[in-house]
Amino acid sequence: MAPQDHRITLLGKPGCHLCDDARTVIERVATELGVPWEERDITASEEDQDKYWEMIPVTLVDGVQHDFWRVDENRLRAALRA
Repeated sequence: MAPQDHRITLLGKPGCHLCDDARTVIERVATELGVPWEERDITASEEDQDKYWEMIPVTLVDGVQHDFWRVDENRLRAALRA
């Protein structure tokens, strides 16, 4: 699968400094590899809050949890090249 065939989702909430850090890494990797990404506010979904509250920010690759709390840039890049 080519990198651009993947999709990254960042799950976070307003005022989260770790989410800001994760956003920076995701933007850099997504731009470099041409991968689309989106950000989702977990406070807008009771299901997301119940599932992810203690782990934010959470990074999903193709809808599957990849990382939480911190985004490892090299690990994310490798997953998108796989």
